Amino acid sequence: MTGPLHGLKVLDFTSLLPGPYATMNLADLGAEVLRVTSRSRPDLVAFFPPFLENSDLSAGMAYLGRGKRCLPLNLKDPRAALVIKRLLPRYDILIEQFRPGVMARLGLDYDTLRAVKPDLIYLSLTGYGQTGPQSLRAGHDINYLARSGLMAYSGRKDTGPTLTGMQIADLAAGAMQAIVGILAAVIHRERTGLGQYIDVSMTDGMIAYQALAGAACLAGGEEPQREETILNGGSFYDFYETSDGRFLSFGGLEPQFFASFCRTLGREDLIAGGVAPPDCEAAKAEIRAIIKSRSRDEWMEIFQDKDACVEPVLSLHEALCDDQTRAREMVVEIELPGGKTVRQLAHPLKFSRTPPVYGPAGTATGSDHREVLLETGFSPEEIAGWEETGLFK
Repeated sequence: MTGPLHGLKVLDFTSLLPGPYATMNLADLGAEVLRVTSRSRPDLVAFFPPFLENSDLSAGMAYLGRGKRCLPLNLKDPRAALVIKRLLPRYDILIEQFRPGVMARLGLDYDTLRAVKPDLIYLSLTGYGQTGPQSLRAGHDINYLARSGLMAYSGRKDTGPTLTGMQIADLAAGAMQAIVGILAAVIHRERTGLGQYIDVSMTDGMIAYQALAGAACLAGGEEPQREETILNGGSFYDFYETSDGRFLSFGGLEPQFFASFCRTLGREDLIAGGVAPPDCEAAKAEIRAIIKSRSRDEWMEIFQDKDACVEPVLSLHEALCDDQTRAREMVVEIELPGGKTVRQLAHPLKFSRTPPVYGPAGTATGSDHREVLLETGFSPEEIAGWEETGLFK
């Protein structure tokens, strides 16, 4: 069985999290992905714990490299560009994640490569985009969240912005926007025969994701503040600590869900005021005291049959072992080198005809360069000479 993207071929020049996550998703859906890496250019993901047992491979590399082949190249060596240009006609898409101007210095920019392959789809994924005064600045997820305006109204009034446990800008505004851009360009090319260049900025993505607050700010000049809107703590929509130091979430914005929540807590008197009453802060303090009187699991037994939008804050381990996660098959066994397997997160999309197909786990540098280059038409003698002279470092 093949995935829905079977036949698409991707050259992947990315590292860290956003680009590799995007291309792993493409690989899960059937695309053939070739990672172009450098043994001399460290990738922080390779050093991010935990490391797999009895292996020099990190769990992150095993996951993000899933289903991909790997071609290590010293991109500063002029011969690397010649190799890429020979490979290019066999590929549909190139994705890179360097700062603006780096690929041009390497002789691998879009204008140079489209002369080799006119219908090439070429995507650059950066923090701030290819243009603008911030374009050359270094950054990470926290910086893109900060510059987007999101963190100015996220967190608590008394403590300020709060770090999130996952990389929202990297994965949502970066990886997923890259996937959307690539697939849109593929459809356009199928209709017109034309390739194109795609510029994805993670900060742009985070600005666009502020659908409600951004629209209100632009239309009415309304500047959101922490814990002052319905969705950021200015209503009963919030997290509540339980007696065992765990937490419940309540998301019942609609009247019927809020009423069920209040009745279950024995506070029917709060129903008339709605989910965001004028005295919300004082009322929430009373609700917090009630919820803190029992443990998380005790409350979940009480709310089990109530239609109130109350759910437990699960630990990551609890979430991965949850019955719903199992039912949705969100954890899969992936083959490791040597025949062993490792549990990994599954692809989240469910297809009726073309389900994801998982390739083997990724490796740190890969051992595919000879196979890839022989397929491209290079001779064994050429490859051996390059091995001896450092092209694959």
